[in-house]
Amino acid sequence: MKKILTLILVSALGGIMTLSAYKLFLEEDQNDNKVATSKSSLSYFPTSNTAVASYGTMYAPDFTEAAENAVHAVVHVKNTTISRAPMTLQDLFMGRSTERAQVGTGSGVIISPDGYIITNNHVINGSQQLSITLNDNQIYEAELIGSDEKTDIALLKIDAKEDLPFATFGNSDQTKVGEWVLAVGNPFNLTSTVTAGIISAKSRDLSGINAQSFLQTDAAVNPGNSGGALVNTRGELIGINTAISSQTGSYIGYSFAVPSNIARKVVEDIMEFGNVQNGILGVRGGELNSKSAETFDVKATQGFYVSDVEERSGAAKAGIKKGDIIKKIDNITISKFSDLSGYLSTKRPNDVVNLVIIRNGSEKSIPVTLSKSEIMTIEFLDMQLRNIPSDVKESNNISNGVAVIKNENYALYKNLGINTGYIITEINGETIKSVDDIVKLKQKYGDAVEKNIKKLSVITNSGQKESFIFR
Repeated sequence: MKKILTLILVSALGGIMTLSAYKLFLEEDQNDNKVATSKSSLSYFPTSNTAVASYGTMYAPDFTEAAENAVHAVVHVKNTTISRAPMTLQDLFMGRSTERAQVGTGSGVIISPDGYIITNNHVINGSQQLSITLNDNQIYEAELIGSDEKTDIALLKIDAKEDLPFATFGNSDQTKVGEWVLAVGNPFNLTSTVTAGIISAKSRDLSGINAQSFLQTDAAVNPGNSGGALVNTRGELIGINTAISSQTGSYIGYSFAVPSNIARKVVEDIMEFGNVQNGILGVRGGELNSKSAETFDVKATQGFYVSDVEERSGAAKAGIKKGDIIKKIDNITISKFSDLSGYLSTKRPNDVVNLVIIRNGSEKSIPVTLSKSEIMTIEFLDMQLRNIPSDVKESNNISNGVAVIKNENYALYKNLGINTGYIITEINGETIKSVDDIVKLKQKYGDAVEKNIKKLSVITNSGQKESFIFR
């Protein structure tokens, strides 16, 4: 019996010693390993641990209602032009005509029940005949009411027997990057076609001279979509499809639309005034980034730096000064120049805009009354040029040109007689309509602009037209 008790006691004592050793040594090592493992998996970057819902329960936008409304408001535009080839002796003897009809196509958007249609200027440019095909295949002859080459917008009118379905303008300033949109048009001579995408960017400039402010989208747009509608998920018109970024002429990922606020303002001006009324702020300068901020010796890297203020402009009258940084215009944040120029494209002379500027480190809010485009001047070949007021053009039967208001180029004055009051109408055979065309020339040739001027056409103070060729 004593042997059995002794055996049980020894076994219990061995178990206690074994358990104690495990607790003391082995478990501690495992805890150390756990701590080491935990420490090695630490992340030094923000990480989301939010559970992801299954794809079947995620929100999917419904485009059906927007598409249904848009396709009935989008039309097919056919532009017929008559081209005339040089007549050969064989044509003369055979009595054959050298005239050939050429047909171009595009899209348009009905914007009123009585038949006003908005499209691109390049869709109808040079047309002798315009016809519109509605989504229900009815065909109408169209009248060109007016167009604007700068914004690439044109206004047409058809006379229908009944009220037409039309698109309602939305506010393109309120669109956001990442917002779903639909592009509706007639690519490849098909009936209305709908593609979906998102707003990829805003205030895009493709010209390189800060003359444009497009909405960029990845909705597929192809030849024939030009002039068609870009609509949001509510079916509101937020843009007119205009261009694609492509080396092949077909869609490869990006397309561009004139914002609806700009398009609406252009067609309203055409209807009311017969031409586009441009409101001018009257400042020159450049958009800020880290490089330009260093050049201008400022700390800000976003906004528009004012390097000069036009005399007699609304900006000058309001007290805007060289060195001011424009951060906002009304509720639009200015991060690049196309933000500023795009918003101003929706305004007219005498409209009042509110500028938020930074001056000497302090923020100020200044209301500015916009001026007419006639006050805009530009330095070119040591001359100061200005836009010609429309009433002066009409009274003097001048269709285009810019006026010389100062000439410090002695060679042009001595050799050609060009002086104050002369009007430059063409340069290198290209029509000069405004100082914007001079800006394009300066942008094209840079510092070598003077060497690249081969021909200059002017109207003298006496009204004579003259052309000078430089060799």
